[in-house]
Amino acid sequence: MIFSVLIVNNRGKPRLIKFYVPIDEEKRLPLVGAIYDVVSQRSDKMCNFFDGNHIDNEELKKWGSDIKFIYRHFATLYFIFVVDGTESELGMIDLIQIFVESLDQYFENVCELDLIFHTDKVHQILDQVISGGLILETEPQMILNRIQEQDDFAKKTKKESKKKNKKGRRK
Repeated sequence: MIFSVLIVNNRGKPRLIKFYVPIDEEKRLPLVGAIYDVVSQRSDKMCNFFDGNHIDNEELKKWGSDIKFIYRHFATLYFIFVVDGTESELGMIDLIQIFVESLDQYFENVCELDLIFHTDKVHQILDQVISGGLILETEPQMILNRIQEQDDFAKKTKKESKKKNKKGRRK
């Protein structure tokens, strides 16, 4: 199971925080900070995953003893997945790549500003990949097709709403 998906910039500022397990609001940022501290201090020559005993946090202990952190560093952003022991490290690295590719295709060369100004769309794309901590889709084109369908539906609904408002004003 995937417990959490985090995107944090090089300075430790969270750009996306998504938890698939209950966690108190006031405990989220300290946990993200603790995870970032470990990830950011790891050498580029080290592998992109490590187990949960590197971080001493009470919230993590509630999730079990077989927690793993899998991450990728792209430009100014760390993409971090917190998972249980049943998930494959290489599978999660691939899933991070799929998520980043989907973002990159949607935003046409995604950057940190896209994550800041289009948070809703980033969450929408993530929700096409993962739901409730389970993997839904691993094909970037299918993910983008679903997002395009949602965008088209939203535009259609907005047009219909405007037409109804115009008719209501004429009466």
